[in-house]
Amino acid sequence: MNETQVRNIPFSPPDISDAEINEVIKAMKSGWITTGPRTKELEKRIANYVGVNKAVCLNSATASMELTLRILGIGPGDEVITSAYTYTASASVIEHVGAKIVLVDTAPNSFEMDYSKLADAITENTKAIISVDIAGKMCDYDTLFEIVESKKELFQPNNELQWLFNRVMVMTDAAHAFGAERQGMKCGQVADFTCFSFHAVKNFTTAEGGAVVWRNFNGLDDEWLYKQFMLYSLHGQSKDALAKTQKGAWEYDIVYPAYKCNMTDIMASIGLVQLDRYEGLLEMRREIIEMYDRALLPLGTQSLQHYGEEFSSSGHLYLLRIPELSEEKRNEIIVKMAEAGVACNVHYKPLPLFTAYKNLGFDIKDYPNAYKQYVNEITLPLHTLLTSDDVEYVVENFKKVLSEVLGGLQDV
Repeated sequence: MNETQVRNIPFSPPDISDAEINEVIKAMKSGWITTGPRTKELEKRIANYVGVNKAVCLNSATASMELTLRILGIGPGDEVITSAYTYTASASVIEHVGAKIVLVDTAPNSFEMDYSKLADAITENTKAIISVDIAGKMCDYDTLFEIVESKKELFQPNNELQWLFNRVMVMTDAAHAFGAERQGMKCGQVADFTCFSFHAVKNFTTAEGGAVVWRNFNGLDDEWLYKQFMLYSLHGQSKDALAKTQKGAWEYDIVYPAYKCNMTDIMASIGLVQLDRYEGLLEMRREIIEMYDRALLPLGTQSLQHYGEEFSSSGHLYLLRIPELSEEKRNEIIVKMAEAGVACNVHYKPLPLFTAYKNLGFDIKDYPNAYKQYVNEITLPLHTLLTSDDVEYVVENFKKVLSEVLGGLQDV
């Protein structure tokens, strides 16, 4: 490899093959480009892949989370808990429905919520917890559900669906985690509701898009719940466009004034092919993560553990931490890597650092562990278009930049 030649290593470009392109062309030539047969087929295949009865494809994970909260009847006067260390969508949907956002700090040296603090945050107004499967690794659901059960006496249901669960409901922001597994269960089979993202930077993409699934739960009417998502995602209209094409079936009702966040068949056509390729894409991500780990962990850096005896992540992000590194030095490393042609990122800036959440009354001083995770975190490129030479280039430049910034690798 010519070390003087600067490569262009983007952070997370979509992996789109000719097969996806050809399927999009077929969809466009079919005369049906909005929600139709391809979207319905993708829903069936996602449900089968995850191992649940139903899946609903929408235009984003954000829409999936917000509609779930609305269908559960969560709104003003209610509280919903989520992590301070996440992307804004995990919390903004709580604000959208009029409920109170409750943020919980991470555990020390962890990207996951501090479960002891989670227990303390549950009140008689708590209706749901939005857990976060960050970087594609499923969180500790055993502990999470133990906490929810231990606080069951506080729960105050206010509709039939809430009575069915009769406890704080667990909804997961699994934007990163499609295909992840834990203790023999796929992501989507464990939480009450699980919301995936199929955005362009995700492992599995439909350009924009997302899906919600729910675990198989005794007493839950899957067909009724699926219909609620259909109504909420299409203006509360009793028939979708596909149903209205049946002979003489033009007439419809508006059940209530709802929203517009359906997936299109063009988007679904990309997803159908991505799903055909997905197991191979997951394996490629695992190989890249293992290459990074072998090269970088001996330096004294720390990374999220993606794979173990009882769990397998989707390998969405390579989160790397450099102990005792200052925020200023971390940012300097990112700039120098960019100068070498390598795009890096940070996941995540804790929510209380943003203006929107400061205006809601949150203070980063109340989330010291999340802040410590953030200041020395660097996310390296991780995607299935990376070659072995690309990974080697990233590693060599990272070592070089780290040495320059720290004055020698022995300081790591």
